[in-house]
Amino acid sequence: MSKVLGVDAAAGEWLGVLLVEGVYANAELQPTLAALLHLHPDATVVAVDIPIGLPHGRLRPADTEARRFVGGDRAPTVFPTPPSEVLAVETYAAAIAVSQSLLGKGVSVQTFGLRGRILEAAGVAASDPRVVEVHPEVSFRALKGEPLRYSKHSWSGIAERRALLASAGILLPDDLPGGGRVASDDVVDAAVAAWSALRISRGRGATLPAVASSDPTHGGVIHY
Repeated sequence: MSKVLGVDAAAGEWLGVLLVEGVYANAELQPTLAALLHLHPDATVVAVDIPIGLPHGRLRPADTEARRFVGGDRAPTVFPTPPSEVLAVETYAAAIAVSQSLLGKGVSVQTFGLRGRILEAAGVAASDPRVVEVHPEVSFRALKGEPLRYSKHSWSGIAERRALLASAGILLPDDLPGGGRVASDDVVDAAVAAWSALRISRGRGATLPAVASSDPTHGGVIHY
């Protein structure tokens, strides 16, 4: 029985959407990514919406490719992944200084705020080959076949995304575990991450860039 898991950070925890034979089976919140994966040892692919594979001393080609792929008004939703040196420091002030020295510009509070989750995911991925990086806007763009019309933070955007998921056979219930605390965009993001995990498990997945660079400074790839 085929099982895959799509994961997104949500409500201060990690939200996992489980597909069994390509159909929505469950959703749950866990305080750590490791705890969530521990509940699903038989999931063949775990697709997580978080940067995995940091660049060194530069921006990451995968993000540039992803912005181009997403296209339209949604392209800016793909944020640049900071170099590993920026996330190696403990304070935001230090991160700005390192980023300025490497890139000639600072790093956003939002990006640095993901530092703990990025490092957590990196540790889990290093010991669990099932874990891959996805970006929901990349996945939705692949699912639709063209740029999406609306922001995921709008009513129309959520409706657009739920309809796309339904077209792929992923029917999300109106009432789901943790749904009272989790934002609606986090739910659809975790669900489309699961859609990408399903594609990968069936040998239909792709990456941005299409071929991973042999240069370790480039960082990882984004799957979809």
